[in-house]
Amino acid sequence: MTDRVEAHIEIRDLVVQRGGVSVLEIESLDIPRGLVTVIIGPNGSGKSTLLGALQLVLHPARGTLTLDGEAMDADPVKTRRRMSAAFQEPLLLSMSVQANVELPLRLRGVDRRRRRELAEHWLERFGIAALARRHARQLSGGEAQRVSLARAFASQPEVLLLDEPFSGVDAPTREGLIGDFAEIVSEARPTTVLVTHDRDEALRLGDHAALLIGGGLRQSGPPSEVFDRPVDRAVAEFVGTENIWEGRRSESGVYQAGGVRLASTAKAVALGAPALLCVRPERIVLTREDDGSANQIRATVRAVRPRGPVIRSELASARLRLIADTPLTGWDELSLSVGDEVITRISPADVHVIEDTD
Repeated sequence: MTDRVEAHIEIRDLVVQRGGVSVLEIESLDIPRGLVTVIIGPNGSGKSTLLGALQLVLHPARGTLTLDGEAMDADPVKTRRRMSAAFQEPLLLSMSVQANVELPLRLRGVDRRRRRELAEHWLERFGIAALARRHARQLSGGEAQRVSLARAFASQPEVLLLDEPFSGVDAPTREGLIGDFAEIVSEARPTTVLVTHDRDEALRLGDHAALLIGGGLRQSGPPSEVFDRPVDRAVAEFVGTENIWEGRRSESGVYQAGGVRLASTAKAVALGAPALLCVRPERIVLTREDDGSANQIRATVRAVRPRGPVIRSELASARLRLIADTPLTGWDELSLSVGDEVITRISPADVHVIEDTD
């Protein structure tokens, strides 16, 4: 995504308060048209509060929300008719699947024939056409969430607001649902705001990311940039950087951290200035061969544990602690055990540098 993507929703000087206390403050955030913006952050960071403000169910103490340049609260009914939402709980009514999907269309005055056409189409797209006559109470969790999403898409919204819609189902069901959703949203292309606490989900689905911490916007941009180039320690910790080392710049493009010399191609801090050196665990390569390249560190394996498709190893070198994620096949080839010595290899391009102001 480029910086020139058109903003569909613009948020300016937003302050939301509860009991007179500010719980969300965003100076400026644009939601790009036709793309998926993921709102990420730890619990209590203000993600759902932001979604509530966009739904016009929470009223800001200050600031503006505009949709296509018009204030969203100028005509709330008109604004809400341009939006749909789905949540962690499917919130289906006690009626058939078909009737649930048709309900928002009926409330908007869509005629019966058109309601049926749209409901059937979206039930088919979400792979649940066979459930159309089934009562909502007879659905599994995954089926109910598919109905909820079909209902949200059926009204053909310009803006789709989603509050952790994939978090309430089991892992295999979630994987299939996310895959289908990714395909559907890329075809329909509503402006989508997706709140999630799941980092993998954000990377997989997001075109744009906004990271909230402590009720404030800390960083926004393409997900790969937010995850690979965090602006501060708090962001780095949330996005799973894992390796965050305190060091100092010793010469051009070179830093000292924990008794280890590391080269980086990142924008430099001043000579001698303190810095945080950040490396994602999947960017550390383990090898038994020293090829003489930059940033090769001899380390000892201290702990090993499986993490799905990778093996996470904790390593120590001098005063530096490293965490590496190695694909299962690569790990088997290395045949490493706790106590073994290994060479860690880090590309200078993968060493992100943050000025340490603490």
